[in-house]
Amino acid sequence: MAIEVHPLSPVLGGEILNVDLSRPITPELAREIRMLWLRHQVIVFRDQSIDIDAQRRLVQCLGELQPPRSKLPRLNPDILYVANVSVDGDRGELPEGDMQFHADQCYYETPTAGAVLYAIEIPRAGGNTLFANMYKAYDTLAPALRARLQGREILFAYDYEKNAYKRARLDEHAPRCAHPALIQHPETKRPVLFVNRLMADHFVGLPINESEALLEQVFSHIERPEHIYEHEWRVGDVLVWDNFSTLHARTDFDPAERRVLRRMAIRGTRPHTLQPASVAADL
Repeated sequence: MAIEVHPLSPVLGGEILNVDLSRPITPELAREIRMLWLRHQVIVFRDQSIDIDAQRRLVQCLGELQPPRSKLPRLNPDILYVANVSVDGDRGELPEGDMQFHADQCYYETPTAGAVLYAIEIPRAGGNTLFANMYKAYDTLAPALRARLQGREILFAYDYEKNAYKRARLDEHAPRCAHPALIQHPETKRPVLFVNRLMADHFVGLPINESEALLEQVFSHIERPEHIYEHEWRVGDVLVWDNFSTLHARTDFDPAERRVLRRMAIRGTRPHTLQPASVAADL
């Protein structure tokens, strides 16, 4: 049966039908899945039943596996459980900061290119994942704001011991890295607004008050409802997102209920500055 794709929303996303990820993936199918991932930014396969090896096979269709950079010791070194319980001897991670929009590991030189999440247990309500389309966020920037961001870098940082989005003083050992606010997607070459509320600490070279005001202006633009798709999880969902062209955030849920997603990440590259020729000169 031929593969089918149904849109998840007008904003982004595609549901992939007629693929059983528990079976070996042919080279032809791998190429098609990778193309659909880059085109739709978020793809989901419903009603799957996959083990760790099958999830790893899917990751390897999309790129090289990136082991978790978490400080926690783990029995399964390829896996991070996005969970409020321990699974198979590994403690789950579900930080409060996940409720703010972010791009995974943008505080390192090489953020992840994306990730594959497998839904094992889902609460009865809440715990959804919001995805913001950062192509659209770039395309809809006001020309004056786009011009202010061109050539600017942001220091991204994350302190695992604090609620980083409250902008508390960072621990000296917290990982951090500066990246351009406007980047060129490494695969599609499209322009992307590469800013997020959780991990953007400040604009390099700007006075702190000016930096805070500019960040808030950009955050407000990114988080407009027309840029966002909300994914309501079902057990058996296998979801893949593009970490360069989207941001994601989690909605709240009852902590007495279990939420378990098995995550594997795709290794990325250092983001490249969007060249001025790529920016519309329409002031």
